[in-house]
Amino acid sequence: MKVIVCKDYDDMSKKASDLVISNMMEKPQIKFGFATGSSPIGLYKNLIAAQEEGEISFKYSKSVNLDEYVGIDPNNSQSYSYFMHKNLFDHVAIKEENIHLPKAPEADEKYAIAYRKELEEFGQRDIQILGLGVNGHIAFNEPAKKLNKYASIVELDKSTIEANSRFFENEDEVPKHALSMGLAEIFDARMIIVLANGKNKHEAVKRLLNDDKISTDLPCGLLNLHPNVYLFVDEEAYNG
Repeated sequence: MKVIVCKDYDDMSKKASDLVISNMMEKPQIKFGFATGSSPIGLYKNLIAAQEEGEISFKYSKSVNLDEYVGIDPNNSQSYSYFMHKNLFDHVAIKEENIHLPKAPEADEKYAIAYRKELEEFGQRDIQILGLGVNGHIAFNEPAKKLNKYASIVELDKSTIEANSRFFENEDEVPKHALSMGLAEIFDARMIIVLANGKNKHEAVKRLLNDDKISTDLPCGLLNLHPNVYLFVDEEAYNG
């Protein structure tokens, strides 16, 4: 794992976007795995700016997303579909038919099976963007005795619900289930870029980098097994 300690959030976003841009310049038909949440917003803003300046183009790019809440309308302002369009897709030249977003109107495993097939047909991603949960989750793979290999309907951990409640009117409104890529699907990427910022991510970052043993109690720890991971972390998350 390559660890890049950055001064602050803006520096983290800039350094991560520089890496993405260099890869896009080498391969215009790049395949992305995208993440939502507050951590990648700065990265996406930089990619939008780079396209506006003519550095890169999303014209030939394709994308898949990590996860989506169960039972939330894609047009809902808290859906991850809405997030991706607002923060990236509506501002770049990516074709709508090249965007793949998970959908789960209800907590039925048939939607997970459908997304597994979609991911298989999509093929290997060149770059997978990941955020880092305060409890060490990646996508919505929460700490547990067993983790899903493939896309599944998952129950969200209480700490994740609490962390995400800031985006809703109150905690009760936060969906309790999500459709999430599994670990095998996340790892099926040539490069993984992890973004972690803020003091609340310090414990997860510390364990990711320092734990001697790998455990499903810390899903992000499994990233140590992937051959090409970049961790971009700000000083607050790194030093606490």
